[in-house]
Amino acid sequence: MSYESPTPPAELPTEIVNTLNGYSPDQLQHIARYAEELAEHKAREARLKEEAEDDEIDDRPDDLPDDVPSKATITIKEINDNRYYYWQWREGDKVLSQYKGPVNSDE
Repeated sequence: MSYESPTPPAELPTEIVNTLNGYSPDQLQHIARYAEELAEHKAREARLKEEAEDDEIDDRPDDLPDDVPSKATITIKEINDNRYYYWQWREGDKVLSQYKGPVNSDE
């Protein structure tokens, strides 16, 4: 171990370097642990946010209306011998539906 003071990273603002130089070795150890944990936490949060945005983009069908959640599925209901597509999803104990359009007879 060197007896010379370490050189701070160029990316670190001068104010932070000056503040850190005023702390005791024990305080610096606490700061180092906290900084490492904080960096891991922020990286994890950023990764989760990015994954959520990717999932939202990938999972949302192009024809899904804005007021229908991405977890909705398409179901077919028969009414008066006619078949219709509906978006359907669950909210708590309720099953909600929204009309999508008629089922084409050639499908």
